[in-house]
Amino acid sequence: GASPANGARVVARAWLDDGFRARLLADGTATIEELGLSMGGGIQPQRLKVVENTETEHNVIVCTLCSCYPIALLGPSPTWYKSEAYRSQVVRDPRGVLREFGFEPGPDVKINVWDSSAESRYMVLPRRPAGTGDLDEPALAALVTRNGLIGVASV
Repeated sequence: GASPANGARVVARAWLDDGFRARLLADGTATIEELGLSMGGGIQPQRLKVVENTETEHNVIVCTLCSCYPIALLGPSPTWYKSEAYRSQVVRDPRGVLREFGFEPGPDVKINVWDSSAESRYMVLPRRPAGTGDLDEPALAALVTRNGLIGVASV
């Protein structure tokens, strides 16, 4: 079923498999099918765009119009994601919003805000935490949170 565990599996695979990661960033919609996941559902096919956090860039997702969101990968959207406060503030003051979630990227990190639409859904590929080199895919997946997949937390 629809759950953040699906998105976490996608992230863990990307952390372990550079080829999968490259395909995921190039075409998220097709690549998640390799794990038996899909963006299907609804009359209109949805495209999945995966945006990667790096040392110099951090990504956060919003839907300013309503609450578009990749439910298949992240499960039901959290109440705050649908709130007008989040939808309006994250575009104007993304750092302030991240601070409210207890997450503060360094001042030199560029914050990108991605606005979902009826056609496109976004998922953040968080940075792999340091010291996780010996973890297998299930253990890595267990580190990934829904907030990390939305971009309001580091993982």
